[in-house]
Amino acid sequence: MNARYDFEGRTVLVTGAAGGIGQAIVEGFARGGARVLAVDLDPQALQRLVEEQLALGHEVRGEVLDLADPGAIRALLAGLQQLDVLVHNAAYFPLTPFTEIDPALLQRTLAVNLGALFWLTQGALPLFRRQGGGCVLATSSVTGPRVAYPGLSHYAASKAGVNGFIRNAALELAAFNVRVNGVEPGMVRTPAMDNLGDTALNARIAAGVPLGRLGEPADIAAAMLFLASDTARYITGQTLVVDGGATLPESAASL
Repeated sequence: MNARYDFEGRTVLVTGAAGGIGQAIVEGFARGGARVLAVDLDPQALQRLVEEQLALGHEVRGEVLDLADPGAIRALLAGLQQLDVLVHNAAYFPLTPFTEIDPALLQRTLAVNLGALFWLTQGALPLFRRQGGGCVLATSSVTGPRVAYPGLSHYAASKAGVNGFIRNAALELAAFNVRVNGVEPGMVRTPAMDNLGDTALNARIAAGVPLGRLGEPADIAAAMLFLASDTARYITGQTLVVDGGATLPESAASL
């Protein structure tokens, strides 16, 4: 990630912050001088991240939070004095065949992936309005809006909803100078990717990506930093696909 944006004086909240894409996003904003509030459900991983960033001289603190709990989200946002960029990156996606999806699984998937985006944005809006503007970013996915993946019907539905949220929230919040955008990652080399459990399929997909590799967390973080920066100040209601060309019509990865 060579580009360095200036986020000095800004406060950034990142969910799903303690590993993979979320960690790369935290690191990118911290390098740019932002004060970062890293939110995650895993206290040990979160503590490691915070300690690493503090050792580098970055201003990062952690908050353990279950994003399926709207009340906890409201309490977290109510306790902040400043927020300039909100990044909802956390996601829940246990690989489950369609016929085995039960109400509890679907409810938690929608609560974490989609519902939390509503409550985080609603909670941030008073801060944004007081400050004269803000930026909301969401990690969506190509799965759902553009392609399908076996065992991820619940996840795909939630991410299609995220894209709908981005467009409509951008329209409604523009009056408050709040921009809303997202990034749609393709297959990214993270620990969570291994949880999908089909390494042969993952390898085949990677081989078919036009750019010849899987994505790295830093690739997604770079797109987030761009969208949060002043360079993107006239962009809202959009999602940026970062997939190495995998969803192009003639890509072997899409066949």
